[in-house]
Amino acid sequence: MSREQRETVDAILRRSAFPAGSDVNEQRRLLREAVSAQPLPADVTVTAGALGGVPTAEITVEPRYVVLYFHGGVYVIGDAFLAADLASQVGRRSQAKVISVDYRLAPEHPYPAAVDDALAAYEALLHTGFAPTDIAFAGESAGGGLAVATLVNARDHGLPLPAAAFVMSPYVDLTLAGTTMETKREVDPLFTRELIQARVTDYTAGHDAALGLISPIFADLSGLPPLIIQAGSHELLLDDALRLAQEAAAADVEVTLDITPGVPHVFQAYHAILDEAVGALDRAGQLLLTYLAGAERMAGERKAERQLVR
Repeated sequence: MSREQRETVDAILRRSAFPAGSDVNEQRRLLREAVSAQPLPADVTVTAGALGGVPTAEITVEPRYVVLYFHGGVYVIGDAFLAADLASQVGRRSQAKVISVDYRLAPEHPYPAAVDDALAAYEALLHTGFAPTDIAFAGESAGGGLAVATLVNARDHGLPLPAAAFVMSPYVDLTLAGTTMETKREVDPLFTRELIQARVTDYTAGHDAALGLISPIFADLSGLPPLIIQAGSHELLLDDALRLAQEAAAADVEVTLDITPGVPHVFQAYHAILDEAVGALDRAGQLLLTYLAGAERMAGERKAERQLVR
């Protein structure tokens, strides 16, 4: 990536940063305006739907597998449709239909609303006939954290787990204990600790921020499927990604940690102008396809073995 590209992205983020002291409604309006200004590719279709009574946006590019996608927005802004562009890029590279979950937002619907909606959507997806081996999770920022929390929640409810999960700049520690909250504050063009902190209480609503389904960095991660974790070096949440990879590896989870230097939070969203974003999405897409195809092959082998036993 050229220096000019990095400077362009940095300038865009600084111009569109939320004003200090802005409330949730103003932040939602500004996000919608910023995302809506970039049209979707002509071959991407977005359709309203529902899973388990939870609204969704189905983003279709090449439906062979299915990606259950969780949007970002620190649990208070964003929606399933605003995530369609980035979600479609994941779907395009993994030969998957994408179902973006429109989980309820705080402060109107604090924890555990988002967690409940995410699990309900996954259960409903399984009930529609999709094999778990044909499903991957993906998400960005808070959606990345919610994807990991949903893996933990599904495991604890005895549900079969998807083939893999891809999380971009995952927000997995709402106690904000990551060291890069301070060390990266000068280079992060999007967030400040104060801005994030103001939204933590909207979501936690009196619950302990260190609960595993709120901050999955503190959850038992054993038994989870492979995780693909990407982040940029110019973001406050860099340490969330690093520690998530470390905790997952310690729990014997297969992990791919992919850190791109000089780029901001969820830099993949700038794929139209940022070479690193395209490269990162390509790498993740190849890994997702490998995991999906491998899980599909193993499921077929187990079925054949059962038939031989009979």
